[in-house]
Amino acid sequence: MKTKRIIPCLDVKGGRVVKGVKFVDIRDAGDPVLCAAEYQRQGADELAMLDISATVEGRKTMAAAAEAVAKSISIPLIVGGGISTCQDIERILGCGASKVSIGSAVVTEPKLISEAAKRFGSFRIVAAVDVKKGKDGKYTIIIHGGRKDTGIDALEWIKQAEGEGAGEVLLTSMDADGTKEGYDLEITGKAAGSVSIPVIASGGCGRLEHFYEVFAHTEADAALAASLFHFGELTVGQVKDYLREKGIPVYGHREAL
Repeated sequence: MKTKRIIPCLDVKGGRVVKGVKFVDIRDAGDPVLCAAEYQRQGADELAMLDISATVEGRKTMAAAAEAVAKSISIPLIVGGGISTCQDIERILGCGASKVSIGSAVVTEPKLISEAAKRFGSFRIVAAVDVKKGKDGKYTIIIHGGRKDTGIDALEWIKQAEGEGAGEVLLTSMDADGTKEGYDLEITGKAAGSVSIPVIASGGCGRLEHFYEVFAHTEADAALAASLFHFGELTVGQVKDYLREKGIPVYGHREAL
């Protein structure tokens, strides 16, 4: 089994870290720079920072906030939200981000992935895939901050994103997001099993067992979580210690002193 990554996620709105349930009912969760530094101290492998309202509000990701967070940490930083052109990608990478996460824009213009991969390298391009399960059991792609169901088959789109040159997939279940009832193992398992690039599981983590379940029952390469870290229910170090005890390989699991 590959070594697994634990990735805290900073959903940012108005310059503050926030967290909601199924993309709504937003509440404040702190300052992004302070949160980022603390998660690095705890042993996070990477950090994700997503400007959750940029696409909906028709604006670009907050470069100043991304730069401030990047300067506060030495671990890789994934930045997303409102990114729709190669110029946007260049701007965010110039702020210190290691990778960019692109969702809505590449669903409507898939060639942006291939253009960006050629220009910046596939390893920097993360396809952000928000999905929802319909009554027919089919998972479809949701864009514009969870507001628009495209009707596009999620698994087919993930395979297309890989073909276009995406280096990684950030897969978020809207049904599970913020519920703390566990990752959606069905779609995560199908997605990770259908592509050769890494898949980051996102949405629904609420306790230690959920981290184990997603790694034990799917081929996900990483697990992303937000609220349980933001509100002090668990630390990254506790998660890694638990996973090692359960036989799941993780990177350095002790909190920095």
